[in-house]
Amino acid sequence: MEASSSGITSGKTKVFHPEGGVDLQGYQLDMQILPDGPKSDVDFSEILNAIQEMAKDVNILFDELEAVNSPCKDDDSLLHPGNLTSTSDDASRLEAGGETVPEKNKSNGLYFRDGKCRIDYILVYRKSNPQTEKREVFERNIRAEGLQMEKESSLINSDIIFVKLHAPWEVLGRYAEQMNVRMPFRRKIYYLPRRYKFMSRIDKQISRFRRWLPKKPMRLDKETLPDLEENDCYTAPFSQQRIHHFIIHNKDTFFNNATRSRIVHHILQRIKYEEGKNKIGLNRLLTNGSYEAAFPLHEGSYRSKNSIRTHGAENHRHLLYECWASWGVWYKYQPLDLVRRYFGEKIGLYFAWLGWYTGMLFPAAFIGLFVFLYGVITLDHCQVSKEVCQATDIIMCPVCDKYCPFMRLSDSCVYAKVTHLFDNGATVFFAVFMAVWATVFLEFWKRRRAVIAYDWDLIDWEEEEEEIRPQFEAKYSKKERMNPISGKPEPYQAFADKCSRLIVSASGIFFMICVVIAAVFGIVIYRVVTVSTFAAFKWALIRNNSQVATTGTAVCINFCIIMLLNVLYEKVALLLTNLEQPRTESEWENSFTLKMFLFQFVNLNSSTFYIAFFLGRFTGHPGAYLRLINRWRLEECHPSGCLIDLCMQMGIIMVLKQTWNNFMELGYPLIQNWWTRRKVRQERGPERKISFPQWEKDYNLQPMNAYGLFDEYLEMILQFGFTTIFVAAFPLAPLLALLNNIIEIRLDAYKFVTQWRRPLASRAKDIGIWYGILEGIGILSVITNAFVIAITSDFIPRLVYAYKYGPCAGQGEAGQKCMVGYVNASLSVFQISDFENRSEPESDGSEFSGTPLKYCRYRDYRDPPHSLVPYGYTLQFWHVLAARLAFIIVFEHLVFCIKHLISYLIPDLPKDLRDRMRREKYLIQEMMYEAELERLQKERKERKKNGKAHHNEWP
Repeated sequence: MEASSSGITSGKTKVFHPEGGVDLQGYQLDMQILPDGPKSDVDFSEILNAIQEMAKDVNILFDELEAVNSPCKDDDSLLHPGNLTSTSDDASRLEAGGETVPEKNKSNGLYFRDGKCRIDYILVYRKSNPQTEKREVFERNIRAEGLQMEKESSLINSDIIFVKLHAPWEVLGRYAEQMNVRMPFRRKIYYLPRRYKFMSRIDKQISRFRRWLPKKPMRLDKETLPDLEENDCYTAPFSQQRIHHFIIHNKDTFFNNATRSRIVHHILQRIKYEEGKNKIGLNRLLTNGSYEAAFPLHEGSYRSKNSIRTHGAENHRHLLYECWASWGVWYKYQPLDLVRRYFGEKIGLYFAWLGWYTGMLFPAAFIGLFVFLYGVITLDHCQVSKEVCQATDIIMCPVCDKYCPFMRLSDSCVYAKVTHLFDNGATVFFAVFMAVWATVFLEFWKRRRAVIAYDWDLIDWEEEEEEIRPQFEAKYSKKERMNPISGKPEPYQAFADKCSRLIVSASGIFFMICVVIAAVFGIVIYRVVTVSTFAAFKWALIRNNSQVATTGTAVCINFCIIMLLNVLYEKVALLLTNLEQPRTESEWENSFTLKMFLFQFVNLNSSTFYIAFFLGRFTGHPGAYLRLINRWRLEECHPSGCLIDLCMQMGIIMVLKQTWNNFMELGYPLIQNWWTRRKVRQERGPERKISFPQWEKDYNLQPMNAYGLFDEYLEMILQFGFTTIFVAAFPLAPLLALLNNIIEIRLDAYKFVTQWRRPLASRAKDIGIWYGILEGIGILSVITNAFVIAITSDFIPRLVYAYKYGPCAGQGEAGQKCMVGYVNASLSVFQISDFENRSEPESDGSEFSGTPLKYCRYRDYRDPPHSLVPYGYTLQFWHVLAARLAFIIVFEHLVFCIKHLISYLIPDLPKDLRDRMRREKYLIQEMMYEAELERLQKERKERKKNGKAHHNEWP
C-alpha cells in the first residue's frame, strides 16, 4: 500500500473463504489512487488505526471460522495425493474474474496453485503425528497474521503433508519495517577524484599495453551474472510511510526470495501454538515433533538442458551451480554477492573468509615450497648428511632392548637427507615468515570484512535482542527479574547456580583432556613395545626399518583413535553445554564451539606435541635407561634426529584428515540422497516416471547441519593450526592446505547448491568467536615454532658447533666448511660391557669387524666411560642448552614485536572505504532532504491547483 495515495472508506466487504462466504462488518481499504483529490487531506494516523482494527476483525473472523467450519485441519477428507487444500481466496477470485494463470508458474512448483502467490516457506508434518491440536492453533494464528497457506500431500507417502506459506505485500512491508530490513532507495553516485593530465597519459599507455595481455582468467564473465541492484544503490531501513523513496519496479520482486523467507521465519518464531507464556515459536514445534521439517525452497533445478552461454541462467540456483559449484570454474573468483543474495550474509561471510584464507595461502605455500626446494638444491653440499652417509666405521648402539641390533650410522643416510629437506638454513626464516603471515592474514581479513560489511549493509546492523532459550525458561521460570534493556520480567539464573554449573563443566573438560592424554600414553606404549617386535620381524624390509614402521603404524592407529574420540567429544560437549544452561542461542553456540574446538585441537595435536617435545628427550643413556613402569624402555629418536618422526606425523595426519573430511562432507550426503531416490523408485515402480514438485525434491535432500556452519569452520580452523603451529617442521603444510582448500571451496559450494536443503538466510557482521580462536592459534604458533627450532631440530647445536667448537671457531663464520666433524662431535661413546642385563643385545657386533665390539656411539653430549665422571654431561651440552633457551626468548620477543607493529600499522578500515562511508552519509542526508522538499513542493502545487487557501508555510 502506498501511504501517500490511499484513502479509507467505511463500508461492508465480502470475504471469501474456502469453506463459505461470510460478511464482515468493518473497514474497507480503498486501494484506488486519487489522481485529482487533495493528498493533504489524507491522515496517516487514521490509515494505521483502520488497518489495525481491520486486522483484529479479520483475526476474529478466522478464529470463528476455524471453530465452526474447520474443527480439524488435518482431516483426511481435505487432502488427496497431488491435490492441495487452500486457505487463500486468490484462486476463487481469479476464477471469478476470468484472469489467466501463468502455466509456467503452476508447473515449476514454486507457486501456489493460482500461479500468482510465490511459496516463501514450507512446513512438513505427518498426519499420524499426535500433535494435531498444537498444529491447528499454530496454523490458525498463522492465517491471523496475514500469511496465506496451502496444503498438499506427498506424491510418495500420503501421510506426509506439505504446508506452503506465502506472505502478501502488506505483511512483508509491515514486518520489514519492524525488522529494519534495508532496501535500495537511490542509485549510488560514484565520486571520481580529479586526475591530472600526466596521470591520465600514464593510464592510457598502461591500457594500451594491457590490450596485448590475456584477459584476467579468474574473473567471472559479467554477462552471465545478474544485475544485483542492491549493490549499486544506497539502502535504508524500509518504511511504509516513506515508500515513495524506495525503488519499486515490481512489488512481487522488491523483496528477494531470501528476504521473504527470513521475514516469514521471523513471523513463525513469534506465533503461539498453545496458551502459556513460553508456548511460542516454530523451533519448539520442531523440537517436540509437531512438524518434521521447515525450510525455504530452492529456486528450481540447478541443471538445464540449454547452455547458460546461449540461453542464460534458468534461476539463481542454476547460475550458482554454473559459476560457482561446478568443477570447471575452480580457478575463478567466487560470486560472493550472488552467494549472499541466495544464502544470506552469514553463509556469504563464511565463503568470503574461506576464499580470503585460500588466497593468503598462496604466498605461504610458495615460500614453503621454496624452503623445500632449497633443501633439495643444497642437499649435495650439506656437510652433515655427507658425514652421515660416509660414516661406515661408526657403529650406533641398539635403539631397543635385546632384539635391536647394532647398526652403522651410514645406514641412516636416506633419513639424514630427508631431514635436510625440512631442516635447513631457510627453516628459521620460514618460521618467522609464517608467524608474521598469520598476523597479516588476520589484520587484512579485518579490512576485507569491513569492505564486505559496507557493501552488504552490515556496518550499522546490530543483532536484535535475542530470545531466551526454551530450556533456560523451563529451568528458571520460577525466578524472574527485570531485563535492563526491555524492562520486561524474564527468568533469572542465580550466580551460585551458574558458578557451580561452570565448575562441573570445567571438570568435565579437564577429564576429557585426561582421556586424550591417556590415549597418547597408550600410543607411547604401543611404540615402545612394537619397535622391539618389528626389530625381530622375519621380513628384512621391516626389520631394517623398524623405527619407521613403528612410527607409521602408530600414526595410523592414532588417526583412528582421533576419529573415534571426536564422536565421543561431540556428545560430551553437547552434554556439558546443556548442563551450563546458557541463556541465549548465541551463548550456547559460543560455549559449544569453544568446547568442541578445545577437545578436537587437543585430540588432534597431542601426539604431535609428544613427538616434537618429548620423544627421545628423557630416555637416559645406555646402561641407565629410564623405563615406563620400570618395564618398558622409552623410545629414542632415529640416529638422524627426531624431526623425521614429526614430519611423518604431520604429513599422514594432515592428508588422512582432509581426505576423510572431504568424503564426509560430500560423499556421505551423496550416498544418502542416492539411497532416498532408490527407495522412491522402488516404491513407485521403475516404469513410472514422476515429476516431483520443488517442495518434494527439497524435502528429499539432506538438511543442513544442526550446528550450522560449525563443522565447516572447525575443519578450516584446525587446518590453520596445522599450517602455523608446527610449520617449522613441515614447510609443505601450507601447500597441502592450499590444494585442499581449492577443492574445499567447490565441495562446499556443490554441497550447498545441490545436496542440502536451502538454509534460512541469516545475517551476521563477522565470523564470530572463530576470529578470537584464530588469534589464539597465531600466538601459540610463535611459541611452538620457537621450541621446534630450538629443541626438535638440530639448528642450535649446529650453530653452537660452528661458532664455538668447529674449524671456524672464533672466526665469526658458519658455512658448510665450518661443520666438518660435527657428526662425530654430537655423538658420545658407550662401553658395551656397561649394558644392563635386560638391555644387552643378542648380537655382539662381530659381523662388522670380525671381533666383538667394545664400544658403540649414541646421540648425546656426555663424557666417555673412562672419565672422572663417567657419562656425565659435557660443557658443550650446557652451551647448547643455554643457546636454545636464549634463542627461544629472542625469537618470541622479536616475532611478537613484529606482530604488534604490523597490527598497529595496518588500520582496520581502508582509507578509501572511510572516505566512501563519509561521502555516502553526506549524500544520503542530501537525498532525504531533497526528497522531502520535492514532496512538500508537490503538495503545495496540488493545493494551488485545487484552489485551496493555505497559510504561510515552508517552503
